[in-house]
Amino acid sequence: MDNLAGIILAAGEGTRMKSRLPKVLHRLCGKELLRYPVELLGKLGVESIVVVVSPSNQDAVKALLGDSVQYAVQQARTGTAGAVEAASSVTVRGARDIVVMGGDSPLVTEDSVRELVEGHIEGGRQMSILSGLVQDGHGLGRISRDTGSQQGVNAIIEYTDDAARAGQTVEVNSGVYCFQADWLWANLGQVAAGGSPERYLTDLAGIASRQGDLVAAQPVDDSVEVLGINNRVELAHLEDIQRRRIRERLMLEGVTITNPSSVMIDDGVVIGQDTVVLPNTMLLGRTVIGSGCEIGPGSVIRDSAIGNDCRVTSSAMEEAVMESGVDVGPFSHLRPGAYLESGVHIGNYVEVKESRFAAGAVMGHFGYIGDASIGSNVNVGAGTVTCNYDGREKHRSVVESGAFIGCDTLLVAPVTVGAAAVTGAGAVVTKDVPAARLAVGVPARILDRRTGPN
Repeated sequence: MDNLAGIILAAGEGTRMKSRLPKVLHRLCGKELLRYPVELLGKLGVESIVVVVSPSNQDAVKALLGDSVQYAVQQARTGTAGAVEAASSVTVRGARDIVVMGGDSPLVTEDSVRELVEGHIEGGRQMSILSGLVQDGHGLGRISRDTGSQQGVNAIIEYTDDAARAGQTVEVNSGVYCFQADWLWANLGQVAAGGSPERYLTDLAGIASRQGDLVAAQPVDDSVEVLGINNRVELAHLEDIQRRRIRERLMLEGVTITNPSSVMIDDGVVIGQDTVVLPNTMLLGRTVIGSGCEIGPGSVIRDSAIGNDCRVTSSAMEEAVMESGVDVGPFSHLRPGAYLESGVHIGNYVEVKESRFAAGAVMGHFGYIGDASIGSNVNVGAGTVTCNYDGREKHRSVVESGAFIGCDTLLVAPVTVGAAAVTGAGAVVTKDVPAARLAVGVPARILDRRTGPN
């Protein structure tokens, strides 16, 4: 894939989405539509990628992609040919071939584009088109081939000019092309406008054919790859297809999903072998799950990391971390900043936020731990609450290793409970408890565990 550049067309207004958000920034399986072609070209080794934006969406697109790509602004609505022209001043002129694709076709695969480019280069073509066989192909341009030819293409006929084919199986244009760079720049100016200012890249197929240049269409194996998105109905349809793809890929890699249709897994999720995903579970964002885990039923995990041999039962996690051998739930909530070391047990109806449980710590029943450090082998009793907010600022609680926190203890931060110390049931701890001492009462008094009041 040497000497290959990429242009991604992302300047469309997307008015049929009925949204204040640019179409290419709508998400499919947890990832913005525009990221699909950018990542695909990156996997192909394309180092020079130009994203064509509009004046109205350029700030939002640049906020998403940053410096990972170059940008060209299409100042007016001059069609796909105008968009590629806008990129001409940015695209590396040393590129031998250029891949052009839209920002709203997320189902196109790396393998299909790779095969398109390889066939284009090996065949010495001036223009290659990724196509697909579909029923009806509403809204998609049809590939018109030379009579008796399986390779030659003489035109791409727009759907509005070809309505008689409704209901037929036809070969349609995916909107993914590979051009010989010098040929593209030499012929782009020949694309004429029709009854509007817009000029269409598809006209280059007819131009190439009339000149006797080599232009070919290469059908994909799975016709869903050619589908694009114009409205939210189509967005939902393609998301359903992509989620099925994700589940099937994971199952083939060794993940058990007991009721696939009830499980939602985002594109960026990684799951290890022999993990079981139970029904009605959602794995979202950049979640990473190790091997041998059991997740669900009814768990929701977003942007979190889970080690090997863990269990998350009917619980929620957001930006949280579980090391290996941890179990949580049912009906608990790990909020951002929660970190559970190996062997930690969190039972039912527990909320943890911005807190770390050291190895072997246990909190088996309902309570809230926020802005706290819980030491190794600590037992936190039912109903324990860290009172971490004074109305203006958050404060931390520290429970050192081996301590025993009695039921319904309130830890009024900032406060430290020393190693091997004990709090009695219902204690309201407002000052530090020294190591191996006992705190009881409201407010808590510090006692010697062997001799009584001190």
